[in-house]
Amino acid sequence: MASTFITIWFLQVAAMVTPGPNFFFVSHLAASGGRREGMYGAVGVAIGAGILASAAVLGVGALFRAVPPLRLFLQVVGAAYLLYLAFRLWRSTDGSAASADDAPPISSTLRAGIFTNLSNPKSALFFGSVFSTALPDNPTAPVMLAAVVMMALNSLWWHAVVAYAFSSVAIRTRYAGHRSLLSRAGGTVLGVFGAGLLWASLREARGRF
Repeated sequence: MASTFITIWFLQVAAMVTPGPNFFFVSHLAASGGRREGMYGAVGVAIGAGILASAAVLGVGALFRAVPPLRLFLQVVGAAYLLYLAFRLWRSTDGSAASADDAPPISSTLRAGIFTNLSNPKSALFFGSVFSTALPDNPTAPVMLAAVVMMALNSLWWHAVVAYAFSSVAIRTRYAGHRSLLSRAGGTVLGVFGAGLLWASLREARGRF
């Protein structure tokens, strides 16, 4: 059974180290708002990972494959959310550094982290493929629960490392000096992810309908 969890761990880590929306979301939070903001963003992303892993265990991936319009609809919603985040980053280019007084509420940061991770329903298919590859046939409930918890903790430690690294004094100082440029760069990256997801969804929808 140990080999099962080791396989799941390596598959997830291999996916996480490739920069994506979660990485850019947490790194921007940490560099602009500090370690506290980055860590809360990491917790939100980890909660989203737990939700996706739970959905995979419950067979949501199979539901998406059986009812493609549902997945396409959620992908369009997710793409719209990423584009919304990109728009917000572009608007936050006044050049002023963030302070503790104007930091967003904890609940807002957690919610943004959760929705950023949930914004791509294809992630549920990824979690499902990981489980179908690594878990034994007819796994017991404790095994599935342990796998879900491990994937959430995997996400937490990785994004906490990202938050810690990007909240360092050196990076925050450089970020403050180029806030407008870096915010627009981050917004562009998230916008590219959102636009790519939207375009892929529209192309798939055109092919199906």
